Amino acid sequence: MAFGVTGVGEARGGTSFRRMRFCVLLTTLLLAGCAGLDISTPAPDAQATVSSFEDNLTPTQRKEHERLVASYGGAYNDPELQALIQDVTTRLVAASERPDLKYRVTILNSPAINAFALPNGSLYVTRGLLALANDTAELASVLSHEMAHVIANHAAIREDQMKQAVLVSRVISDVVNDADLGALALAKSRMSLASFSRAQELEADAIGVGISARAGFDPYGASRFLTAMGKQAALRSSGIGQSATADASDFLASHPATPERISIAIANAREYASPDKPGERDRKLYLSALDGVIYGDDPKEGFVRGRRFFHPKLGFTFTAPDTFTLENTSQAVLGATPTGREALRLDAVRVGGDQSLSQYLSSGWIEGVEIASVESLVLNGFPAATAVARGDQWSFRMFAIRFGSDVYRLIFAARELSPDLDRQFRAAAETFRRVSIEEADKVKPLRIRIVDVGLTDNIDKLAGKMEVPDRDMERFLILNGLDRNAKLSYGEEVKIVAD
Repeated sequence: MAFGVTGVGEARGGTSFRRMRFCVLLTTLLLAGCAGLDISTPAPDAQATVSSFEDNLTPTQRKEHERLVASYGGAYNDPELQALIQDVTTRLVAASERPDLKYRVTILNSPAINAFALPNGSLYVTRGLLALANDTAELASVLSHEMAHVIANHAAIREDQMKQAVLVSRVISDVVNDADLGALALAKSRMSLASFSRAQELEADAIGVGISARAGFDPYGASRFLTAMGKQAALRSSGIGQSATADASDFLASHPATPERISIAIANAREYASPDKPGERDRKLYLSALDGVIYGDDPKEGFVRGRRFFHPKLGFTFTAPDTFTLENTSQAVLGATPTGREALRLDAVRVGGDQSLSQYLSSGWIEGVEIASVESLVLNGFPAATAVARGDQWSFRMFAIRFGSDVYRLIFAARELSPDLDRQFRAAAETFRRVSIEEADKVKPLRIRIVDVGLTDNIDKLAGKMEVPDRDMERFLILNGLDRNAKLSYGEEVKIVAD
């Protein structure tokens, strides 16, 4: 979560809460946004190719690239992984129908599972997608699919959409002088960068499988990766608030892994190779390059550990009530209970120094505030205020906490705000505190770790080593492309998540 503020009564990214009705507020409890720009240096082995590629970009195209990368949290710098991607891309280009085209691949610092291409040959893959893949053939299937969109001229139809998105973000940036708002506007247009018709997706699948096969990669990598995507989508859909938070820009949404599509991918692969002699997969090489890649939230944007949210850069932490599951987005921290009857949102706003926090809570940015419930208080040394608001179906316990120059809003929603539940919400708000520099320095991100299967290891034992907030078994199986009854071999390499 890249907390920042844009104005009185507005959350980062410009989401206005003024005069919200309850159904709208509940929806905003479950919204995601964008993060800041942090473009990295390409891998040394790819430097010449990237420089040559950039020499042919227009200033407008370079600006579009920067804004697009900004909307995905910046570029992710990993020389070994970048070098492997560049090598795979070079092989794919040589085997494609258009070996004269040039491509530049950018790894995006995002846990989302996404990949897309622009008409000029700019390809983008997130570290979240790379973590899901298990070998070079699966990586090749993603890259060749996106290259196929360029070759088939599919990506060209989005040129106007991209220009429109940039225009909107530029107008917002220029008018309000806020680059973050511009990045958010572009992020909201990302679906137009990922959407193709079903016919175009299947065409790109077919072209991509052919490219991968001719380049010497296992053409069945596409069906394996589509299968993993389908399982990941199922896991995600059962997660926190997905009925309201499903990110339409995610590869899982724009590239649905339907059983029909997987069957077609397998049929396409059989035109080039039999399953018993499929071609190169090189799992060991791929896992070696993937080892150590950040998994999930980047600590610079804050991260979730169980019920606790920790932001070492901004220097604060907060712990949600029992049974809550938290999700970090770059616009807000979201939370919900398994029943869906309680939810929370933590975000930042700007409140002028001439307005007290009690006045802010009763100023009308949300309807239904019970004025008699508004009270001033101090939470761990920070000035704060709290109030209750009620609607037809939901009630809210709200807190405004002044922390440094910002005000953080902690909003709890409940179908029925009982006295006991209200006490839990108050107790959770009291966990909002400052963290020391020493405490912040000890924070380490979760990473993909490659481990060898030991003599006594089995799926249950290895899944137990996953340092994830929930469903460690499901995540382990999906991450490694395994079924529950799979047998592991001694010395086999697998992925786990650990710090």
